[in-house]
Amino acid sequence: MTSPSWSRRSFITLFMSDLWERFGFYGMLAILVLYFSAPAAGGGLGLAPTDSAALMGVYLGLTFMLSLLGGWVGDRILGPHAATLYGAVIVAAGYFVLAAPTTALTGVGLLLVATGTAIYKPNLTTMLNLHYERVRSEREAAISIFYVGIQVSALLAPLVTGYLGERVDWHAGFAAAGVTSVACALTYWRGSRRFDTAGTLTVNRASGQELRRFGVRAAVPAVFLLAAAVGLVPVGLTIAICGLSIIVVPFVSFWLLRRHPDLTAGDRRRLTVFLWPLCGSALFWLIAGQDGSILNLFAQQSTDREIFGFVVPASWLQSATPLFILLAAPLLARYFKRHGQYVNVAVKFSVGLVIVGFSFMIMAGAAWLAASGEKTSPLWLVSIYLLHALGELIIAAVGISAAFEVAPPAFRARMIGLWWLFSALGAGLASQVVRVTAVIPQSVYFLVIAVIVTGFGLAVAYRRDRIAAGIVRPVETGEPAASTVLH
Repeated sequence: MTSPSWSRRSFITLFMSDLWERFGFYGMLAILVLYFSAPAAGGGLGLAPTDSAALMGVYLGLTFMLSLLGGWVGDRILGPHAATLYGAVIVAAGYFVLAAPTTALTGVGLLLVATGTAIYKPNLTTMLNLHYERVRSEREAAISIFYVGIQVSALLAPLVTGYLGERVDWHAGFAAAGVTSVACALTYWRGSRRFDTAGTLTVNRASGQELRRFGVRAAVPAVFLLAAAVGLVPVGLTIAICGLSIIVVPFVSFWLLRRHPDLTAGDRRRLTVFLWPLCGSALFWLIAGQDGSILNLFAQQSTDREIFGFVVPASWLQSATPLFILLAAPLLARYFKRHGQYVNVAVKFSVGLVIVGFSFMIMAGAAWLAASGEKTSPLWLVSIYLLHALGELIIAAVGISAAFEVAPPAFRARMIGLWWLFSALGAGLASQVVRVTAVIPQSVYFLVIAVIVTGFGLAVAYRRDRIAAGIVRPVETGEPAASTVLH
């Protein structure tokens, strides 16, 4: 597959589509854990705070985990272009199910949103990467600029859905997310005529036998998820099974992809070395994935949110991270474009991990102060969200670009799906470990996680040269490529 000669309007279509989709994603993240923990009389599910935070982690992890399936659908069945459009439609349907004035459909709505997002996100990322297929520094810069548009929506989303959800009705907040998801699907559909044939050809299309084998393997988890969605499985059991699956599946999928017969020995070596960034992504999301769960509950229960007599909705603090990303992304994009090719990929990644690890050291201090029962300043959370924004910009831009570069053409969408699968690993870990806050002080909890993530970041820095050299794909050695036959 060669790099298409796209117009600026093509890029704008992708840019605007993701802006609308991210409104729904971040808008729902801002209110979901609050909806879970709100009493039934207040229109919520009435779950305990620890169960709410754990269920939030399961939802986020499931969304990421299904991204590997979404990448496979784009690679082997629909092509990334069609998969992006269908994913957007499924997301919109899920939000409108959540908007129905009943809690009975919550599981169904969440499953639809998770599935649609998992199909949409890796394939839209593939479409963006195709625009900048040949030059890594430009690709990293483009991803950072893409974050600018995403964060405009992510900045506004918690303000809109948070106010509607906390002050009007939770389902009104979900409806707002649904409206913007419809805008996403329409924007992408109308603008797709500018793409020419980019993303429409399916590289290495799945055979009928492969599709049947996939159906057999997917039957049991699909039935379980449907049963959980309609309430036939207790919430606690759902959290336990999904959480453990999210932890196990990334490593199994990595192993299966690594032993794929169409990969060369060089491909397998690069994939093995890339396990360092993949695990780093998991540790990043172990921390950042808790922004909308335990940190959101901390904002609601332990933060002084009154300003001149007005009590700021807890969900509004979720706008801090996108605001900081919005401000910092152009600076990082300029840096990546001018100097990115001279900086070791592993060094960039280690810096991002150390930054986000340090954020939970600060959070340990905030939790220690809150243990006395007094409300803490919102500046504690704001400073943490600033560090998360910087860490996300570095890790996302570098990691996704490297994932695209490591994989041969026939495996690019699945490689990006694997990237999100290890992100799911972080959210899955969070869904399990967050429950220990019921028996240990939160300050200890945050400090232990901070030490683990920071330590891994320093280990990446120590092995920086081997990691950076190990994931580079040679272009002049004549190494055989994976199968790229078009069917």
